[in-house]
Amino acid sequence: MIELLRKVSLFDQMTDEQLEHILSIAQRRTFPAGTVLFHENDYGAAFYVILKGSIKIFKRSAKGEEKVLTLLQSGDSFGELSLIDGRPRSASAATLEPTSVLVIAEQPFHELLRTHYDITRRIMAELCQRLRDTNQHVHDLTFLDSRTRVIKNLILLANRHGQRSGNLIAIRMPLNYDELAQMAGVQKNVLAEVIRDIEDRGILRLSPNEYTLDLSKLRS
Repeated sequence: MIELLRKVSLFDQMTDEQLEHILSIAQRRTFPAGTVLFHENDYGAAFYVILKGSIKIFKRSAKGEEKVLTLLQSGDSFGELSLIDGRPRSASAATLEPTSVLVIAEQPFHELLRTHYDITRRIMAELCQRLRDTNQHVHDLTFLDSRTRVIKNLILLANRHGQRSGNLIAIRMPLNYDELAQMAGVQKNVLAEVIRDIEDRGILRLSPNEYTLDLSKLRS
């Protein structure tokens, strides 16, 4: 279990004794695909670290329309925002596949921040990156056309979650058309047109739980 924690960027500089302390204040839980861990506007009672699997963070409109904000995989953490500012959850979180997480309750989380500045600093850096990502997303929605947004989001997924072999990057994630369209801010029929086009050009290959990008063809 300690070796799993070492793969989490928040904890990779900690000693075995410190990691044992993390395990003593956390609960390991496993959820099936499609489980909502919390809803937007819920009270924030816990911080989560993904050990295995993947999570989508999303918002839903009054009409029930869903907008995926980001996708997280093993080693990522989430849920700290409402614990820090004391306000309700700003978005919802759900599993995309069977997922194991470490759950740290509110009080132990705050004690962890007080006693481990390196963890506090990394959480601050993560929150800053999310703000930068939001600013970039607003820019993309304002200035980029639909095709460019779709391709850019595929590249971002590849950079963050992909495994590279030469010019090929495989993204092992069960992401469906609805979620990809939401991330790119396009209608699903527009997404389908772009996907068909880049598949025909050999840039993208799709399988049930994997996407493969060919960088050499993308550059050309």
